[in-house]
Order: sequence, then C-alpha cells, then structure tokens
Amino acid sequence: MHKIPTELIPRAASFFKVVGDETRMKILCELAARELCVNDIAEAVEMTKSAVSHQLRMLKDEGLVKARRDGKNIFYSLDDQHVVDLLDIAFTHIGHKIHGSHSQDT
Repeated sequence: MHKIPTELIPRAASFFKVVGDETRMKILCELAARELCVNDIAEAVEMTKSAVSHQLRMLKDEGLVKARRDGKNIFYSLDDQHVVDLLDIAFTHIGHKIHGSHSQDT
C-alpha cells in the first residue's frame, strides 16, 4: 500500500465510524441487492421510516448512498461501485477468518 496522505486519515476514520454501525450495515447490504425506497428499507431492516431516514442521511452525508426522485417516491441505492467493492471485500475477509481459509497468523 502506498503512503496515505495525512489529511485523508480523519476522513477514513469518519467513513469507518459510519460503516461500523450494525443498522447502517444492514441498510447498505439491502441496497447492495437493489434500489429501494424508505418504506421498503424500513420493512427489510425492521425499523421505523423515521429511524431509517436518519440513518440514510448519515450514509448519504458520507457519500455511500445516493437518492433519486421518481414522482412522490425517493429511491436509494449505493453511491458507486466502490461501496459495493468495499462490502464485498469486508464480507470476504470475514468469511475467510470464520472458515479458516486465511492463514492463522495474527
């Protein structure tokens, strides 16, 4: 890995803080599968629309989620392929650790 500019470190810490919340991770996983409106997200993650809206605002502010309006509805999706890639990498890493597919050195 190349040297990381020090001004990016606080941004990365903020990113991981937002992604590190279980509720927001559930929302990201739902959006990784398909574009959804708040009602559908709330149902999928078993939360109120208000609570989901609050979480979506945080995800949007961090640049992980984007919104598009279609008539009266607003649909949410992951912002770009980088978000999908990060989720894939995280779950691949976790899967390797759980199933012992990765070396056992710590």
